[in-house]
Formats: sequence, C-alpha cells, structure tokens
Amino acid sequence: MKIQRPFLWVLLCLAAAGLTSFVGAQQTAGNAVPDRYVVQLRQDVPPQAVISAHGLRPDFVYTRAVNGFAGFVPPGQLRALKQDPSVLSIAPDRVIKAVGNVDVQVKPDSPGKPGGGAPKQVVPEGVKRIGAAPANATFTGKGVGVAVVDTGLDFAHADLAVASDSFTAYGSSAQDDDGHGTHVGGIIAALNNKICVVGVAPDATLYAVKVLNSAGKGTDSTVIAGLDWVAANAAAVSPPIRVVNMSLGRGGTLDDDSALRAAIQSLHTAGISITVAAGNDPYLEVSEQVPATYPEVMAIASTSALGGTSKYRFFPSGIAADTASYFTTDGAFNFTTGIGVTVSAPGENQENVTKAGKIQSVGILSTKLGGGTVQMSGTSMSAPHVAGVVARVLEALEANPEAGADPETIRTLIMENALLPGTAPYDSPTSSYSFDGEREGIVSVPELWVGP
Repeated sequence: MKIQRPFLWVLLCLAAAGLTSFVGAQQTAGNAVPDRYVVQLRQDVPPQAVISAHGLRPDFVYTRAVNGFAGFVPPGQLRALKQDPSVLSIAPDRVIKAVGNVDVQVKPDSPGKPGGGAPKQVVPEGVKRIGAAPANATFTGKGVGVAVVDTGLDFAHADLAVASDSFTAYGSSAQDDDGHGTHVGGIIAALNNKICVVGVAPDATLYAVKVLNSAGKGTDSTVIAGLDWVAANAAAVSPPIRVVNMSLGRGGTLDDDSALRAAIQSLHTAGISITVAAGNDPYLEVSEQVPATYPEVMAIASTSALGGTSKYRFFPSGIAADTASYFTTDGAFNFTTGIGVTVSAPGENQENVTKAGKIQSVGILSTKLGGGTVQMSGTSMSAPHVAGVVARVLEALEANPEAGADPETIRTLIMENALLPGTAPYDSPTSSYSFDGEREGIVSVPELWVGP
C-alpha cells in the first residue's frame, strides 16, 4: 500500500555535545530579486566599458567563466541596457538555496572522549554502501581538488583539510556560517583519522566557495561569481580543482538564465566535473530544477543506504535499502539532450515508518559546523557522495591516462559501473513517488569496477 506523504518536520541534528534543533533550508522556486539582474556580454566586450556607459555599480563583474556583471539596474536604465548591442542576455537575478534538509530521526552518535571532545571516527553508512570504506581504498582522491560551492566550509574543523585559497560572495571570509557546506564537505573528504567520520575521498583537497549566506540562500549572481572564481583559479591552485559540487538549486528551466548556464559550460569545457543535487521535490523532474537540468552537470538523486524499520501495521516489512528517498526529485536520463539523473547515491541512512504511517528519515552522518558530527538528509547529501567518487576516479585514471579524464568520459564510467543497474532505486511506497521509467543504479567507487 502507499504510505501517506510525510510531514516536513524541523530537522533534529546530533552534535558531539548533544541534541540540538536545526531548521533546514527548504528549496523553493527561484524568486526574482526586484531590480537586480544578471547581464551577459559579448565575449569581446570589456564589462567595465558597458558598466561605465550605463552608469551602473554592479555587485559582481565576471571575466572568466562568463563575460558580464550582475547587480542593481534601475528601471529607467534597464531599457537602454537591453538595447545595447554589447549585451547578449539580461535575466532576473533569482534566489537559489541549499537543497535543504528534510525530516531526520536522530540516532546515537559514536561516543565522545571522556570529558567531551571529538567523537571517535565511524564510517558513515553512505560511504559503506558505495564501497568507499577505508578498508577497501586503493584510491583516496589524492592530488584532486574539489570545490564545494555552498555556504562555505569550517576551516577550523579537525576532520577537514580545507585549502587556504577560497572565495566568498559575502564579506571577506569563506568560513561556513550555516553548516550545510561543512556537512557536504565531510561527505566528500572528511579525513581518515581517529575522529568524527571519514569521507568518500579522504585525501582529496577541499576548496571553500561560499555563494550562500548564513540562511543557506544566495542568488544566481552569487553562484556565477563563485564559478567565475573557480574558472580563474582551478589550474593555478595546488592541487588543481577538477571537481565542483553544487548541493543547491531552484525551480527553473534550461534557458531562464543563459549566463549561469554559460558559466557551467565554461567549467565543463575546461575539464571540470560538476555534481549537482537533483532536488528535494518528488513532484518535479530534474528538467524543472536549476542547475540540475543543465546537460553539463551530473544530477544526483537520493536513495537510502540501509533498510529501515516499521511500526505501521499495514506496512510491516519496512523500507528496503536502495529505495528512492521519499523526497527525491528524479527524471530518466535522456542521452539525446543530456538532461536527467546520471546516477543515484545515498542521501539518507534509512527511512523508518512510524505507527501513524509517516516516514522519518535517518540522516547521513557527517561533519558539523563548530566541530563534531551531525545528521542531515537530502539530495544535498547524495551529490557529494558522487563528487568523492569522481575524485577517486580521477586519481585512478592518472595511471591510465589514455582512458581520458574529461567530464563526459567520467559520467559514462560512473553510469556503466553503477550498482544494481536496472534494479535500483526501488520504488518508494509513498504516495508522492512516481517511477520515472529508469533504474539508473547506485554509484560505486572504482575499486568495485571490473576496470576503467
């Protein structure tokens, strides 16, 4: 039978010091910010010339991933700007958010040290499910830079190695002030040490690209600014940035902001793989989410890593591991357009059914802002699992350079080597779920492949 759609309750997070409440940033459609626009210019036109000609004072000027600027444009000047032959496109600057955290049932963390301190290291269930546990690790992402385009990273967290090179669209520091980016970063590359958790690619290097504020919100313009920084610095930093994770999004369409699409295309052309959260709305398709709809990215849907429990008498068997998460956006991959889910990955530990027939999600355990660990669920957690796998693939391909390491080669390798293709994700029993016609499988690390 179908289980009723669960309530979206306040997310409960488990820190090393105890239980705390956390209100998740829920994704909504991208609302336009009044009188603020993203302007894309012809490639041969210096942005400052157009800015000066129209007497504008933009928030951001872009010169690498895309040519243009963004900021306040008074209504009286908008018409003149639209008529300027140097301008390719003008789009409203839309709100974009962390692809939020859904209802989570807290389970006990690993014990802390006597008198407090960081908890003893555990291997998260998502890491185990995709074969990335340290005991199996031939490849660890060493020599690969991963840019976390998010709320920033916690530079002081003892379980994260964050590069000093960074970008922020807010103030002067890329230090996380929300927690979302730190959790995402831990899934990718929490260190293999004796504390907290271990990530999928623990020897990868994280770069903080802060494009969302302390409420997990930003705009297309802040995201483009972060991507512009990546484009300018990817090859200059050490190790070079070869992967970008974007656990953020908004409702939208393929062509509603050509500058944002162009920035993504620029990184893709430069050989940088981009993993993106598919979205946390089961009533939408990937084609209705930005940037997940872009063919240049790998859109990642969510599954459960473990089987769950059930106290509901009409559903005694519980929800199996590798089931599509009740909240996930999906959409079959179209090989002609390149739009759709590339692969699924754990976005939660498990789903438990209450006596009332409602689902509670047990979140993925990862690093917490301020130290320790916390549980969160969402496709925000699925995408970084794949980003970590990409880092391991890139390291593996260093020994086999003739195989190629461009983003589409890597996408193909990941799709061809997914676990349970044609079988998983299993159908969710919730009333909100509808099968998209494709069972793309669960991502796996290269150690499980027959060969790249």
